[in-house]
Amino acid sequence: MLPPVVYFIVFKYVPMVNTVLAFKDYNVIKGIWGSPWAGTKYFDLLFQNPAFMMLIKNTLLISFYSLIVGFPIPILLALALNEIKNMKFKKTVQMVTYAPYFISTVVMVSIIMLFLSPRLGIVNTIAGALGFESVNFLGNPDMFRSIYVFSDVWQSMGYSAVIYLAALAGIDPSLYEAAKVDGANRLQKIINVDLPGLLPAAVIILILSVGNIMAVGFEKIYLLQNPLNLSASEIISTYVYKMGLLNANYSFATAVGLFNSVINLILLLTVNAAAKRLSNTSLW
Repeated sequence: MLPPVVYFIVFKYVPMVNTVLAFKDYNVIKGIWGSPWAGTKYFDLLFQNPAFMMLIKNTLLISFYSLIVGFPIPILLALALNEIKNMKFKKTVQMVTYAPYFISTVVMVSIIMLFLSPRLGIVNTIAGALGFESVNFLGNPDMFRSIYVFSDVWQSMGYSAVIYLAALAGIDPSLYEAAKVDGANRLQKIINVDLPGLLPAAVIILILSVGNIMAVGFEKIYLLQNPLNLSASEIISTYVYKMGLLNANYSFATAVGLFNSVINLILLLTVNAAAKRLSNTSLW
């Protein structure tokens, strides 16, 4: 356990000391600890910023959309794979659904652009051949969230399903035999044996997902951003990058990031407590 523990201490916990930057007027020459205190100045600027509500709305909408769509699909895939008796077909489906997980974010965005480009994209080329007008998918703010979420689900559902397949493999075979003796059909077996067996793993994954609900993937959204879809694609992480690195406003960016982390922590504690009360399954 030593290497991961050292990793988290060095790269996760030690840098947390520098969150004090959110309460200081950072000066490069004086450094973090030599810079004068600013109190809650940058938090006030954040809450009074006209873009604040847009950032919160976009971050939450994309996160909840991803959670609602992306959480049940791997479970359904795992249940479907578990019902397949032909092992060759089962392994082929697993490989096809698992492989996209290894595609890098940059390559994934390139694939999306190749498919959805308004002029030479595969989708618009086929639509044009059928007599339909070209659509600028990535330039339409209303389509941005669906493009992001469903491409993300396609890329990660096979990997996520592996966890549920492992949980299904751990179910006592005698439960299936008892269900068969009782005359349960395939659907009843899934409802009464498979789903209860998946519940502990599903609850843990749900808690972790809600705990990261404000931490939407920065790289993919930033690469898919353009001036036309900015009203739907500008989220907290992209805003922090632009304010902190591009505009060199480090104190303000740290304040935004700290606010984001505190909200995530509150959500994690709340959902963990609720899961413990309702299902007796929790992280701690």
